[in-house]
Amino acid sequence: MFGDIMGMMGKIKETQQKIEETKKRLDTVLVDEQSNDGLLKITLTANRQVKAITIDDSLLEDKEQLEDYLIMVMNKALDKASAVNEAELGAVAKEGMPNIPGLGMFS
Repeated sequence: MFGDIMGMMGKIKETQQKIEETKKRLDTVLVDEQSNDGLLKITLTANRQVKAITIDDSLLEDKEQLEDYLIMVMNKALDKASAVNEAELGAVAKEGMPNIPGLGMFS
């Protein structure tokens, strides 16, 4: 029994390490999103850090339109980055969870 617990603790520690490595890797995974007309582009990392925003000059003439575009495109980019982030981290966490009878929340 004690050996099982030690083995399980080791597996949990190993999983935490893999999660940290995955988080670091997600800093290098870029997610691009743009408005339908291509006038505004945003690049984020999968950890939801903004890396670049490209704004077409035509949007600089209409502050309200630019603000609308920024909100719309940023939200789409954040959704996409979050989906990548959750999928990657979820896969690592699920793979590393010990199979404990009665704890079916990860299956």
